[in-house]
Amino acid sequence: MQFRDLKQQYAVLKDDIDKAVAGVLSSAQFISGGPVRELEAQLAEYVGVKHCITCANGTDAITLALKAWGIGSGDAVFVPDFTFFSTGECPAAEGAVPVFVDVDERSFNIDPDRLEEAIIKVKNDGRYTPRAVAAVDLFGLPAEYDRIKEICQKYGLLLLEDGAQGFGGELNGKRACSFGDISTTSFFPAKPLGCYGDGGAVFTNNDEWAAIIRSLAVHGKNAENKYDNIRIGMNSRLDTLQAAVLQVKLRAFREYELADVSKAAELYNEAFSDSGLVLPLVNAGYMSSWAQYTVQLPEGADRSAVQAKLKEQGIPSMVYYMKPMHVQGAFAGTYSADADCPVTEMLCGKVLSLPMHPYLSKNDIYTVAEALKEALR
Repeated sequence: MQFRDLKQQYAVLKDDIDKAVAGVLSSAQFISGGPVRELEAQLAEYVGVKHCITCANGTDAITLALKAWGIGSGDAVFVPDFTFFSTGECPAAEGAVPVFVDVDERSFNIDPDRLEEAIIKVKNDGRYTPRAVAAVDLFGLPAEYDRIKEICQKYGLLLLEDGAQGFGGELNGKRACSFGDISTTSFFPAKPLGCYGDGGAVFTNNDEWAAIIRSLAVHGKNAENKYDNIRIGMNSRLDTLQAAVLQVKLRAFREYELADVSKAAELYNEAFSDSGLVLPLVNAGYMSSWAQYTVQLPEGADRSAVQAKLKEQGIPSMVYYMKPMHVQGAFAGTYSADADCPVTEMLCGKVLSLPMHPYLSKNDIYTVAEALKEALR
C-alpha cells in the first residue's frame, strides 16, 4: 500500500501526461514555455484571484511574498507552531523574527485567540515591529480566516496564506490560496496538486506586488528585458515540463480527485467512529483537500509500536510533526524559542497520518482502519 499513490495516479493519467511531456520535448522550450503561462491563468481562475506567478517551490513562494513586502530585520512574523519548517524558516532567512503561536487542537491551524495574545505581547515588548501573519492551511483545511483577517486589520498586519497543503480547500465557498493579501502553494509531488519535481506558486489580487514578485523570481529583471535588472532577486521558475504535467493533473483534480479524496475521508471517519481516536474535524462552511488524514492517538498509546505493527502489515504511516517549531535547534537561543504552545506540544506526541489519496479503495481504507484499531488493542 502506498501512503500517497503517485504510481496509480500516473497509470490513470499516463496517456495525457506522456502526450503533454512529449509536446514540451518536441518544442524544446524547457524554461518559460507556453504551458507555464497557460497554467498560471488556469490556476488564477480556479483559485479566484487576478494573479498567479509560478516559481520553483513552495518555500521560494513564501520568500518571494516576504521580499515583495520588504520584510526583514526588526520585523516580527507570526507563524503557527505546528507546521512544516519552511513557514518559519523563510521569515528568519529574511532577517525577521518568526513568533510561534499555538494552534487549535482539532483543526491543527493557528488559534486566533493565541494569535492576538502574541501580537499584543510583541507590541508591548517593543523589540520588534509586528508586520505579518503567516497562516497555514494544515493538512488541507483552510485556517480560520474570518477571525484572522479581523485581527490583521485591527493591528495593521499583512496576511500571508501558506496554502502549501491547502490547495483545493474551501471556506464559505471561497477557495484556498485566495485568503491572503498574498497566498502561496507548493506543487511538491505528494501535495494535493503535485508535479513530478519541485514547484510552487504565488497568488494575489495586488497588481504592484504581482509585478514585483514576477521580477524577483527572475533575478529582479525589468518586465520588458531580463538583462535589465532593477532589483536584487533570485532564480525561481517553474519549468515547462512541470507546468505541462500540472495542467493534466489540474484537470483530474477538478473533475474527480478532490471529490474522491473527500469520499475517502468520509469512509475513514465511518470506519473509525467507534475507535476512541480523535478524528480530524471539518466544521460547517469548510472543505478540506485532505493533504493528510491525521488522527490523534489515545492518551498513553505507544505511537512507535503502533507504527511498527502497521508496517508489519504493509501499511505506511507518518508523523507530521513530531517537534514544535519553537524547539527546533535552528531557533535555539533566539526570541523565537520563547513560545508557550502546550497544544502543539500535545499534538506532536499524539498525531499519526494514514494513507490518503484519491485512488484509495474502500477495501484499503477498511484494512487500514482495522489494522490500526487492532494495533491499539
